[in-house]
Amino acid sequence: MLLGYPIDELVWLACLIAGAGILVGILAGLFGIGGGAIIVPVLYEVFRALGVPEDVRMQLCIGTSLAIIVPTTVRSYIAHKKKGAVIPDVVRVWALPAVIGVVIGSITATFAPAAVFKIAFVIFAVFISVRMLFGGDRLSLGQQLPGRPLQCVFGFITGLFSSLVGVSGGAVSNAVLTLYGQPMQRAVATSSGVGVPITIAGTIGYILAGWPHMAQLPPFSIGFVSLIGFVLMAPVSSFTASYGVRLAHWLPRRRLEIAFGILLMVVALRFIVSLI
Repeated sequence: MLLGYPIDELVWLACLIAGAGILVGILAGLFGIGGGAIIVPVLYEVFRALGVPEDVRMQLCIGTSLAIIVPTTVRSYIAHKKKGAVIPDVVRVWALPAVIGVVIGSITATFAPAAVFKIAFVIFAVFISVRMLFGGDRLSLGQQLPGRPLQCVFGFITGLFSSLVGVSGGAVSNAVLTLYGQPMQRAVATSSGVGVPITIAGTIGYILAGWPHMAQLPPFSIGFVSLIGFVLMAPVSSFTASYGVRLAHWLPRRRLEIAFGILLMVVALRFIVSLI
């Protein structure tokens, strides 16, 4: 026994988290997402097995997911920047509005029912997935990025969505950038840059939001962030992110769009199942 939990069960859960970390890192580099769509459901089962109360379990999953994504997103951003694929103006304009969205989302997520966020994500994911799989270049909002005010709105929406679901916002920013004519590789690279301030601010927000609930949280938790989950998954996912970046710059654009569309559809189905 370790801290009241069977050793064999903890070893199995550790292997599960580490294995998911490999996928998380590859997905972060490949699609410009932080992998929260995988991290959150895995951690949910881990914390359920450890007896974390239902009323704080989802918040703990989201906060821990954001913390895990931080090094992965930073590593992915640095790798893409070295290849010259990042659009620096977008990262600068979106950063502050995204952080404001994260702050609002961190507060809102503590009180709103989980089903609301799941339904919203399903609708969004299905729309973007259909666009990626079947739309090609037919659906477009323009061939160049909009002005600063509208970009600030997109940044805010990206940050708000990210903090409610536990992701770095790549799904939102990828969609917006490609709708405005940006190549998928540049959209992926820029999304990783926008994800850096989002994940850092989100982690801090969930630490503060969970502080009053410390009595309900498992050992080695700081607010709604589990240090156990962070220590086990973050190093693995950060290391494997560079392999995803290589794939992103090697695969043809259309194949990357199809793969991204399929990924979003799978994630949407996962949320639909959880609502039944």
